[in-house]
Order: sequence, then C-alpha cells, then structure tokens
Amino acid sequence: MTLRLSPAQTEALRRRAVAEGASMQDVARRAVEAYIRAHEPEVPLAVVIDEELTRFTGAVEQLARWRD
Repeated sequence: MTLRLSPAQTEALRRRAVAEGASMQDVARRAVEAYIRAHEPEVPLAVVIDEELTRFTGAVEQLARWRD
C-alpha cells in the first residue's frame, strides 16, 4: 500500500514523529488504528453481558449462592 500525503501533511507527520521519537510510519500506523477503533460499530451491552455470563457461568452461580 502507498499512502500519498500532501506536503503539509507530510511535514506535520514528520514533526509529530520527531516529537514522539518515533518513525513517521509508526505514527501513521497508530493514527490508522485509532481511526479504525473509533469507527467500529458498537456491540450492544446486552450482547456483551450474555457472552460474559456464558463464559463465567460457574463464577456467576457461586456468586448467586454467596452470603455475608
């Protein structure tokens, strides 16, 4: 893959990389990763809860029987 940036974008990326002590490629890669994470569809909370309850069934059953 080739990423073509404007001269201004390239210079801004270079300055950011220097400030972070990183390569321009590393800074760009992190920016792409952050963009992807920020734009992934959210998983409904009920789905997450169902998955976790299934995964921790034994622990949930023990907690249900727990008394002070």
